[in-house]
Amino acid sequence: MRPFDYHRATDAADAARLASAHPGARFIAGGTNLLDLMKVQVEQPAQLIDINRIGLDRIEDEDDGGLRIGALVRNTDLAAHDRVRTDYGVLSRALLAGASGQLRNKATTAGNLLQRTRCPYFYDVSKPCNKRVPGSGCSAIGGMSRGLAIVGGSEHCIATHPSDMAVAMRVLDARVETVRADGSTRTIAIADFHQLPGETPHVETALEAGELITHVTLPPPLPGRHVYRKVRDRASYAFALVSVAAIVSGDDRRVAIGGVAAKPWRMEEAEKRGGADAIGDALEAEARPTEQNRFKLTLARRTLAATLTEASA
Repeated sequence: MRPFDYHRATDAADAARLASAHPGARFIAGGTNLLDLMKVQVEQPAQLIDINRIGLDRIEDEDDGGLRIGALVRNTDLAAHDRVRTDYGVLSRALLAGASGQLRNKATTAGNLLQRTRCPYFYDVSKPCNKRVPGSGCSAIGGMSRGLAIVGGSEHCIATHPSDMAVAMRVLDARVETVRADGSTRTIAIADFHQLPGETPHVETALEAGELITHVTLPPPLPGRHVYRKVRDRASYAFALVSVAAIVSGDDRRVAIGGVAAKPWRMEEAEKRGGADAIGDALEAEARPTEQNRFKLTLARRTLAATLTEASA
């Protein structure tokens, strides 16, 4: 790990100002992903800005019945919160499907959304990777691609987003609140937050340089049964090959799929047309799998069917 300067922010606006004053600086809270990346020198920030004491660690009720989650709320606390367990079951289940208990105790809500891909070539600094070094090439295309994207990829990158929580946030249509260096704030729909790779796979989110996530807001609770199902190579502590978050109430269904793209994948027109077959057909129509990960199409269909059957019971 290379030397870096350490700063402790006093509030959210101070953190954004510090980041703006030090281009290339990184915010650190739980550090569950960033520190690993620094150890293998994928990340080499000259400045770290500690945001653990800026007070964004509360979960608050909204006037409209929704829920406002501070960026620093730990994954364990969010999964165990009474209202999350009662009104947003899909989110609680997705959180508990991710990582280990020790990691969930440290990982934060914002950090979970911002975690980096687990594509093996992103972590191997001896191999080209457009996400790590723009313009260097994509080793996954033509290389090991079993766990990588089948939809939304490009000729420059086929990495997936690893978060379980983000898949549940997408099916709930969460919104991400931020603050910029000049103190201005904005709200970003979760559907627009994560970016597809296109020609710039190193640009992963809609955040501007120095912009800090302050909260994630959930809409009023959605009626219906909430289910999250994750398929992975090991029974625990593994990232999803395919995951499905679903909320079903009568003939109304909402579905988001994880493990298949650089962002949680949702096909709302297919949701309206029918169940697992309609959504699976829509996914297959958009898919550009490799020979190694073509199996994900069948796996996604089976996971969709099992999840929607459970949610409809």
